[in-house]
Amino acid sequence: MAKSVEELQVYQKALEASAAVSSIIQRPSFTRDPRLRDQLGSSTERVASAIAEGFEQSTDRHFAQYLYRSRGSSREARTQLVVARDRQHITESERVELSDRYEEIARMLTGLIAHLEAEDRKHRR
Repeated sequence: MAKSVEELQVYQKALEASAAVSSIIQRPSFTRDPRLRDQLGSSTERVASAIAEGFEQSTDRHFAQYLYRSRGSSREARTQLVVARDRQHITESERVELSDRYEEIARMLTGLIAHLEAEDRKHRR
């Protein structure tokens, strides 16, 4: 098991995807749509943040709860990307590329959740 959250590949991928979204929401078109910009930025940041917060929990079950939240934020991000595309802030190819990243993250989270729930250690450290 990882000794730090930075060792988790899913955490690294979440940070990379968040950085990619962050560069997109800096576009001038998003200044006219601040609510969407903020929602998209927040949902993508929460994916990595929930993983990090959960990693510090003392039991596998508690960690898994944070991973469920992270997975929910991943779904929210994919929805906001559809809205961004519909409002013509991003292209369909950008939406697909970013959505694919978040779908991969969600699959990784599902696998990690299953592992944690099977292990169910009461003391992770």
